[in-house]
Order: sequence, then structure tokens, then C-alpha cells
Amino acid sequence: MTSAAAAAPGRTRGFLRLVMIEHSVFALPFAYIAALTAMFQLDGTIHWVRLLLVTVAMVGLRTFAMAVNRIIDREIDARNPRTAGRELVTGALSVRSAWTGALVAVAVFLGAAAALNPLCLALAPVAVIPMVVYPYGKRFTNFPHAILGLAQAMGPVGAWLAVTGEWSWDAVLLGLAVGIWIGGFDLIFACQDVQADRAHGVLSVPARFGIPAALYGARACHVVTTALLVWYGVATGAEVFFWIGLMIVVGAFLYEHTIVKPHDLSRLNRAFFSVNGFIGMALFACALLDLLTRGLGPV
Repeated sequence: MTSAAAAAPGRTRGFLRLVMIEHSVFALPFAYIAALTAMFQLDGTIHWVRLLLVTVAMVGLRTFAMAVNRIIDREIDARNPRTAGRELVTGALSVRSAWTGALVAVAVFLGAAAALNPLCLALAPVAVIPMVVYPYGKRFTNFPHAILGLAQAMGPVGAWLAVTGEWSWDAVLLGLAVGIWIGGFDLIFACQDVQADRAHGVLSVPARFGIPAALYGARACHVVTTALLVWYGVATGAEVFFWIGLMIVVGAFLYEHTIVKPHDLSRLNRAFFSVNGFIGMALFACALLDLLTRGLGPV
């Protein structure tokens, strides 16, 4: 009994390391922006239970996606020096435990979707599909980053649907901005694996077209992201704090593309983790201030 009890927390910790649970920060801020904007337009009040359910759904779906990604990619990871230390490669976590965690996570996601409204539950399987397709993407297309972007774009759309139960093109604008943003920084992140990817037949933009082309593609993505965020701000009647946040985002994009160069990827992790985490949190904080000053308040 004692041995089994000790093993369970160890598996849990190993699973949380596998899915990098702390990186949920990348997706949550934009889901919150969508949900809170929808609440502002709906009745001007914050619905805390609904916001909690959105959080549970987002974390559950992201956890499932990361776990499935690691499971499907474990043989590719074993051949790449950067990823050879991952838990499923070293045996620190079994594939069975990873699948158990993934299934629990998707059950949590589906449960939260069911608790939100019937439309969210009906569309929940649609959100799961690209999460499973993405890790296979690098086996059949040079543009798996686009699949990742599509998967991430559904977060804000789903959060808006969770609040209103109705389709919104404003949410689509925000979702596209998020998806293209994340697809762009995935182009940057993939640059560090070019040699391993080419050696083992893993497909990506930098492996096929080279690092400079990938970085130019990332810049183009972030220009489009900025344009979509401007469109979203205009469409939702955003005021001064949102535009301050957008200026901060543009400054972060410029910094990100300054520190990563085709022949110097030494600061790539700073660009990927620190800068992109900051972008999400900064825009969320400013968008929240904007909504609060325009009248959004507690129930």
C-alpha cells in the first residue's frame, strides 16, 4: 500500500512535467479576454462560475493536447538531442500513465463543456480533432505550424461561446489573431531543430525552406496578428487601455524579432517562453482594465 501510494504522486508529478502545466499561461489570457468581453456585451457583469468553467475547459484541453503530442512524438523525441530527456523517452513516465492522464484531461474538458451549455458540448469534439492531428502534421506537411495555429485559434472562440451560447465574428477575429501569433512563434521555435528534423525526415518550414525563411514567416505572422488585434479592438469598441496593451504587444514583437537571428539562436528560449508569456499577460491586463473602466463589474 505504501509503495503504491508513493508511486501515484510520482506519476502525477511526472505527468505534470510532461505536459508543462505551467505553460497554460500562453492560452488562458486570450480565452479570458474573449469571455470577459462577451460578458461585457451580454449584461456587463462578470459570471465567476462560467469563468471558472472556461478555465477548467482550457486547461483540460491543453493538457490533453500536450500529453497526446508527447505520446505520438516519443520516437521522434528520442532521436533529437534537445528532446531526448523527456519523460516518455527516458522512462520516467510510462506511456500507459501518459494515456491515463490524457484521458482524464479530456474527460475534464468534456465535463466543463457540458456544464457550460449544449452548444459547447456539441462542438467540443471539433476542438479535440486538431489537437490529435497536430503531432502527425510534421509527418505529412511542411506546415504543421498552421495546424497548431488552428488548434489555438479555437480557444477564444470557445470561451465566447461558453458565455453567450452564440456564434460571434468578434471572437473569430481574436481567435485568428491568437492562432496566427502562436503559429508564428512556433516557426521561431522550430528553428532550433533544423538539423535533427532534416536528419530524421521531420517536416517543418525551417527544415524545408531554411531558418531565414522561417523567421521572415514569423515576422509576417506577427504583422497579421497585430492587424487582427486592431480590427478586434475596433469591432468591440475598445478604448484607451486596450490600445496601450496593443502597443506593448507590438513592442514585444519587435524585441522578439530583434533577439532571434538566423545565425544566432542563443536567445530563442527567451523569445519563446519569456516574451510570449509576457505578451499574453500584458494584453490581458490592459484589456481587463479597458473593460472595467467601460463598466464591466461583478454580479
